[in-house]
Amino acid sequence: MKLKFRVFLICLQLLAIMITTAIPVGYAAHTQPVDPYRPQFHFTPIQNWINDPNGLVYFKGEYHLFYQYNPYGDKWGNMSWGHAVSKDLVHWKHLPVALQPDRLGMIFSGTAVVDERNTSGLFKDKPGGLVVIYTSAGETQQQSIAYSTDQGRTWTKYEGNPVLPNPGIKDFRDPKVFWHDKTNKWIMALVAGDRVMFYGSPNLKSWTYLSEFGAKEGDHSGVWEVPDLFELPVDGDPARTKWVLKVDINPGEQGLGSRGQYFIGHFDGTHFVNDHPPDKVLWVDYGKDFYASLSWSNLPGRLVWIAWMNNWQYAEKTPTSPWRGAMSIPRDVALRTVPPEGITLIQTPIHELMQLRTDAKKWSKPMTISPGFNPLKGLQDDTFELIAEFELGTATEFGFKVRKGEHEETIVGYDTKSSELVVNRVNSGNTQFSPLFPWEFRAPMRHVRNRVKLHLFVDRSSVEVFGNDGERIITSLIFPSPESRGIEIYVKNGNVKLVKMEMYHLGNK
Repeated sequence: MKLKFRVFLICLQLLAIMITTAIPVGYAAHTQPVDPYRPQFHFTPIQNWINDPNGLVYFKGEYHLFYQYNPYGDKWGNMSWGHAVSKDLVHWKHLPVALQPDRLGMIFSGTAVVDERNTSGLFKDKPGGLVVIYTSAGETQQQSIAYSTDQGRTWTKYEGNPVLPNPGIKDFRDPKVFWHDKTNKWIMALVAGDRVMFYGSPNLKSWTYLSEFGAKEGDHSGVWEVPDLFELPVDGDPARTKWVLKVDINPGEQGLGSRGQYFIGHFDGTHFVNDHPPDKVLWVDYGKDFYASLSWSNLPGRLVWIAWMNNWQYAEKTPTSPWRGAMSIPRDVALRTVPPEGITLIQTPIHELMQLRTDAKKWSKPMTISPGFNPLKGLQDDTFELIAEFELGTATEFGFKVRKGEHEETIVGYDTKSSELVVNRVNSGNTQFSPLFPWEFRAPMRHVRNRVKLHLFVDRSSVEVFGNDGERIITSLIFPSPESRGIEIYVKNGNVKLVKMEMYHLGNK
C-alpha cells in the first residue's frame, strides 16, 4: 500500500508539472471571457493557489520569479516553489515547479543569490551559479539551501541541509540573503516571532548569529514575516545612502489585516539601527492587498520589488477559479525627502509597463471640473492606466470612479479637508465572500504647491493607486462585473482644476 501511495503521489507531481508547463504564457494569454477576474497585466498562476513571491533574482538576462505555490489545490497547503521567468518583468513564461516538500517539511519563503565567486563550493570547477535559501517547515522551521547549474531550470538540494537549524523558536523563517561588501560576507535577515535576527556566513553553508532588531520597535499586531533589507541613495545622491528594513505583519490589526511596515536607518554588517523613535510606524502600502514584498537581487542600477496582491483575512475566499492569488505590478523603489516627514520610501511603476500602452488619450488644456461635468463621459475600459494632475479649488473631494456600472463603482480620490488619498471599494462589485472585504482606505498625503497627482493602474480585479509620484500607495483587489467598465471624474461641494490628464488602454502586446 505504501508503494502504491508513493506512485500515486509521483503521478500527481508529474501531472502538476505537465499542467504548469503546457502553456508558456505571460499576462497575454489570460483573456478568456469565462474568467472575468483574470488579470491582464499582473502575474497569476495558470491554476491553483499562490502567495508570497520568493527567490527573486536577475541572472543572465532573465528575471526569475519564484513563489509560494500549492500544486494540488486553490487553498494554502503543500507549499512548494512555483517558478516563472521574464525578459522584461511584464511577459512571463511558466516553468516547472522548482522545489517541493521533502523530509524536512514544506518549502516556505526565501531568497535567491548569484554565488558568482563560488563561495559555497557547490559548483566545483564552474565559476558559480544560483543558490536559493529557504525555510524548511516541518516539525520546526529551519533554513536550507539548493543550487542550480542550468540557469534555474533544475535544482539540487544541499545534502547538508538544514544549514541553519532552529534554535528553539516557533516562528523562525523567511531568510533574506545578500552579499555585504564592507564586511566580506553573506548576510541573512530572518524573522523570529516578534523580531528580525541577523546572521553572517562566508559560504552560505555555515552561519553565525550577529544581532537582532525590533522586539520593541514598530508595529507588533501580529507575527513578523518576510523581511527585506537593502541600501538606497537618498534623493538620488550616491554619496548619501540609507538602509531600509521591510517587515510584514500577520494577522495585523482587525481592520486592515496583514500588511507591511518599514524602518529607515543604518546597517554596518552586524547591527541595524533605526533612525526613528521605536513607536514610529512607517507603512509600505495603505491598502489591504500588498503583502510579502520582496526585491530582485543581482539587479544593477535599480531596486525593483513585487508583492502578493492579497490579504490573509480573505485570501482563501476570493471568488476566482481555477487560480487564486496574483502579484502586484513590479515597482521601482527609492528614497526621497518629503517635507515635513523626511526621508520616505517611494514606489513607482516600472517603465517596462509602458510597452503595453495602446489607444492613448491626452487632455493637455486645463479645465475646471464641477459636479456633473465628466470629460471622460462615454469612455469604458477594464484594463487601463490613468495619470492626472489636479489643482485644488473649492471642492472638498475629487477624483475618479472606475469600473463603474449600474450599481458598482470603485472610488479613487483626494479628500482636501483631511489631506488624504482615498480608495473606496464598498460598492466595487462582489464583496460578499468576506465581511472584511468592503472597505474605504485612507492614506495621509500632502498637496504640493496646491496640486495633487493621481496615477492609477486598473485591471480586471485590482486597482493600484500611486499618489504624488509614489509618496503614498493604496493597493486594492476588486471584483466587479465584466459589464462595469465606466470611468468618471467626480467632484464634491465645489470645483477643482484638472491641469492635465492622460489615459491608456493596457492591451496585449
